[in-house]
Amino acid sequence: MGIIVFIIVVVCVIFAFQPLRYRVISLPVKRYFKRALPKLTQTEQEAMEAGDTWWDSQLFSGHPNWHKWHQNDAPLLSDSEQDFIDNELQTLLSMLDEQQIRHDKDLPEPVWNYLKENGFFAFIIPKKYGGREFSAQANSTIVAKIASKSLSAAVTVMVPNSLGPAELLMHYGTPEQKSDWLPKLATAEALPCFALTALEAGSDAGAISDYGVVCKKTFQGKKVLGLQLTWSKRYITLAPVATVLGLAFKAYDPDGLLGDKSALGITCALIPTDHKGVKTGGRHNPLDQGFMNGTTEGKDVFIPLEWVIGGQAGIGKGWRMLVSCLSAGRGISLPALSAGTAHLCTRTTSAYARVREQFGLSIADFEGVQESLARIAGLTYSIEACRQTTAQAIDMKKSPAVITAIAKYHLTEMSRLVMNDALDIHGGKAIQKGPSNYLANNYTGIPISITVEGANILTRSLMIFGQGATRCHPFIFKEIQIIQNSQADDGLREFDKLLMSHIQHTAVNVFKALWLGLTRGYGLPATISGPTQKYYQKLNWLSVCLAVCADLAMLRLGGELKRKELLSARLGDVLSHLYLASCVLKKYEHDGRQQGDLNAVHYALSHHLKAGFSALDDFIDNFTNRFAGQLIKRWCHAFGHGAKGPSDKIIAGVCTALWKDKSARERISHLCCSESNPAVAEVEQAYLSYKSTIAARNKLKQWQSSYKVYYYDKSFADLVSLAVSDQVISQEEAQSLIESEDLRQKAIAVDVF
Repeated sequence: MGIIVFIIVVVCVIFAFQPLRYRVISLPVKRYFKRALPKLTQTEQEAMEAGDTWWDSQLFSGHPNWHKWHQNDAPLLSDSEQDFIDNELQTLLSMLDEQQIRHDKDLPEPVWNYLKENGFFAFIIPKKYGGREFSAQANSTIVAKIASKSLSAAVTVMVPNSLGPAELLMHYGTPEQKSDWLPKLATAEALPCFALTALEAGSDAGAISDYGVVCKKTFQGKKVLGLQLTWSKRYITLAPVATVLGLAFKAYDPDGLLGDKSALGITCALIPTDHKGVKTGGRHNPLDQGFMNGTTEGKDVFIPLEWVIGGQAGIGKGWRMLVSCLSAGRGISLPALSAGTAHLCTRTTSAYARVREQFGLSIADFEGVQESLARIAGLTYSIEACRQTTAQAIDMKKSPAVITAIAKYHLTEMSRLVMNDALDIHGGKAIQKGPSNYLANNYTGIPISITVEGANILTRSLMIFGQGATRCHPFIFKEIQIIQNSQADDGLREFDKLLMSHIQHTAVNVFKALWLGLTRGYGLPATISGPTQKYYQKLNWLSVCLAVCADLAMLRLGGELKRKELLSARLGDVLSHLYLASCVLKKYEHDGRQQGDLNAVHYALSHHLKAGFSALDDFIDNFTNRFAGQLIKRWCHAFGHGAKGPSDKIIAGVCTALWKDKSARERISHLCCSESNPAVAEVEQAYLSYKSTIAARNKLKQWQSSYKVYYYDKSFADLVSLAVSDQVISQEEAQSLIESEDLRQKAIAVDVF
């Protein structure tokens, strides 16, 4: 006992006397961190500094402030945005025929003209330049609604409004470049594309081999300073039809015309496609989708420095530009495509499952079908919640690189799960292509979303936790900056201050993790009451466990953690499911706690909790030091975490709400384009008619089952007529049944050629 007291006294003395603490604790730790913590490359440093954090840093801290989270306003559309959706967008949707688009491998000319004339390529451009200046929320909503009918049209609209010349010009262009190009882009006088991907540079955009050499040449009759460019790009959306090319390349100055630095870094320039030497190559065929995608190349193409985005000052700043602006693609466009697909699946599959009959029953009554349908609806609710929340972050002028990476990866993957379940329920109808198959085009287009803006495998294993560990942690990024920018003994005072805060932060989380583990997450009161209260407590527990495990991983592995992609990915999954669950809770609160949505909310939250805790278990079980891993597992949840996923009761509740609560079904699938999509309208009409005749159908089935003679040679209309004769149903019911059955047969039919 005396030894323990002595140790405690010694530790207290060391911490109390600053000079002693410097030498005994801070300096050795600083030297260890210098060896152990990951050294940031120049591109990583720029990526970290270009983005910022938002709610992700709260989740990473171990003590998220839920009241502050809910204080963010509910996502809303302005009157002008809603008017555009109700009018111009509806007109566009009525013009789209995806079957014809895929057949022609292009949008019809009237559609192209309508898009240009009505500002569909000018959502993000300020009004003073002739643009619509829509919010990210409106941009996302519009793309999602288009995607529910035509992915080809959605991608065509999406690209000019995400990563591209307009986005880069608004943030980094010179005043002259803005006044020259933005009005042209707003009116579609200039149709843009952005060329980043090259043969050996996909997800690793920093590996591009395309280059530009600073030199002097004659341009428009004058000898000017410029760049001689050589490039070869592929997978460039809109390249075959673009009139202005945004180009990313590496700039070099071997003759020192701009200074004493030879390798200037990644640079972005804006080049008219009719400029001498620019070659628009052949088209690609992205899984038979009809949007324009192709190649562009040039060899020894000279451009003046004024064409560099940002002018001469923009040379070498391209990587920072791209990292800052990638959030538009990752946070707006790709989640919108996923949401459009998910809403389409929810609306059509819930209808089809009710009208399709097998074994004398609607397949919606089979629990196996209900399991898949509940997953469709629950994940769709989560997708929509994340889409809205992430777009809201961008509207708040945030650039949360980690959150947009989470949205891109998980929403595209969840939409793939949703689509697979929809195909399973539709069975044979989903695999026969034709005008009545409303799922096939979106199904074949899903891998495109998963591949672009960074392949999903690398997004998960390298980006989410790779950036989150340093960017979202309260202290690590600042500690790395001090360590990298100082010698062994320099900056010790500042480092000591951070270290003491870091130790306190970690100690609090360690003891919170133990207490919450012993109480299975209920040891601390929830700050939000109501039917979702328990989820806040469980998420607090998971957040604390993530904070403890992240500190352990970085302390034990240091820079090696970057190469432990499986471990990094699992911690990224924990952070991701924390964020996705947060979005679900936020949507539920902002929608007014709709009772009809509660089962979908329960499903989504149960799913994310199970996935989050499972990822945490997998991290611990595979940690490089098994003793430390098992110790932390016993410490964080000694009696298990109890996250079991959606129960059978929740599954049944989700399906019941879909069929019995019209407003709940509408809310969870409101982005689906029904009226202007004949195939979707057909199954929807059949569903509504089927619901209205269920009572009469039950009478007819009971009559048939009790009848001693089986009329196998009778049509449905004949049976209905006999039932009327036997006074089983009325004449009015008979007429409704015949009309309903005709609609049902059309809805379950497939195309023949």
